[in-house]
Amino acid sequence: MNPPAARTAVVAIGDQPQIAGFALVGVRLSPAATPAEVQDAWRAAFPTAAVVILTDGAASSLGDERHVPDAPLTVVMPA
Repeated sequence: MNPPAARTAVVAIGDQPQIAGFALVGVRLSPAATPAEVQDAWRAAFPTAAVVILTDGAASSLGDERHVPDAPLTVVMPA
């Protein structure tokens, strides 16, 4: 049986203008303007992300979902 793949990615989720600068240091961007887009980006990032940077709006859209067991570490940008 193979061990699960290691989570190594750093992902930023939120409005494009707020997260764009993170691309300069190799962060994978997941622009998301609506709550549905935030949910989709979160689900896509979950299997590979070690750290997810969220805009304040994206964090609000996720609510407690970002605190589930085995969730990546999340960091919320100040508003």
